[in-house]
Amino acid sequence: MKLLIDMNLSPRWIGLLNHAGWEAVHWSTVGSATAADSEIMAFAAENDYVVLTHDLDFSVILAATHGERPNVVQLRTEDVSAQAIGRHVIAALQHMKAELEAGALLTGDLLRTRVRLLPLRAEDESQIRGTLPPNPLPNHV
Repeated sequence: MKLLIDMNLSPRWIGLLNHAGWEAVHWSTVGSATAADSEIMAFAAENDYVVLTHDLDFSVILAATHGERPNVVQLRTEDVSAQAIGRHVIAALQHMKAELEAGALLTGDLLRTRVRLLPLRAEDESQIRGTLPPNPLPNHV
C-alpha cells in the first residue's frame, strides 16, 4: 500500500512511514503546493495511493461523489505531527490494512479509529468495521 501525504502534513511523515515499511511520498514532491483537493484525489486514485490528510474536505468529496477511490486516512487531532501520533497511525494502518486495500475512509484520533467502506452512502454509519483500543502504542516515536 502506498501513501500520499497531503500538503497539510509535514514531510517528516515520510521517514516515519518508510521506516515502518510503508511506501510514502509527500504531495509537494509530485504536485503543486496550490493544487485543489480534487486534483490530489485524482492523482491518488490514478496512481493507487492512499491519501493521509488532516483535511476534512477529502471525506466530503468522497461522500458527495460516492467515490470508490482514493482511499483516505483522515487525522482528527490537533497535533498532527509524526512525533505525536505516528505510532498510533501506523498501528491503525496495520490493523485496517485489508479494509483500506478494499476501499475505505479511515478516520482516527488518539482515542479511536473508525473505518467506513467506500463508496460512502447515507447509511455509512452501519459500515463501521472496527475500532482500535485507546492508544494502542506509546505516542512517542
